[in-house]
Amino acid sequence: MRIDLHIHTSPRSSCSHLGLEGLSKEAKRLKLDGICLTEHQVVWSPEDVEKLAKEGDIRVFRGNEFTTNQGDILVFGYYKDIKELLTINELQEEVKKAGGYMIAAHPFRGFKTFGIGQLQMTVEQACRRKVFEFVDAIEIGNGKLADDENDMARKVAEKLGVPGTGGSDAHRIDEVGNWLTVFEKEIKNELELVEELQAGRFTAVKGN
Repeated sequence: MRIDLHIHTSPRSSCSHLGLEGLSKEAKRLKLDGICLTEHQVVWSPEDVEKLAKEGDIRVFRGNEFTTNQGDILVFGYYKDIKELLTINELQEEVKKAGGYMIAAHPFRGFKTFGIGQLQMTVEQACRRKVFEFVDAIEIGNGKLADDENDMARKVAEKLGVPGTGGSDAHRIDEVGNWLTVFEKEIKNELELVEELQAGRFTAVKGN
């Protein structure tokens, strides 16, 4: 099952230019089986998601992208609409209580821009980032990142022995589906999505 795990829509995510009109149609054109709406610190209501899924004839799942003191975290299975910034410790505590799942989003975004690449950061050094102590998986394929940034995330995930996910991080319609997570089993609802994430039955793949 092909799912884009990381999508931002307008106006719920103020940084996004991706409206709902045409989103489902584009996802189906790309032969996606589902999409995850992961707004910045905003949770969709179940009713709105169900309506969108029915109108577009595609599976739609809710997630959230939280900004923490250790970077951005994609969260599934935790649906409290918290606006304030949380520390990574606080977020992990809340998500664990809810039985949810945490993914380090684009953990090496801009690492070359800030000169880390020139300092020849090793995989071992990269593994020491504190955020990796708190998450269940690492986003190893992000559609907004350069190949070497994603490659570093992949190497770190392999070194740490944690799963790697893929998502477009789409903010425009033409960005949808350029990285995906392919699940081994069919997923019908959000509970099953979290179960399959926790089971690790998925692979990150480059999309269209």
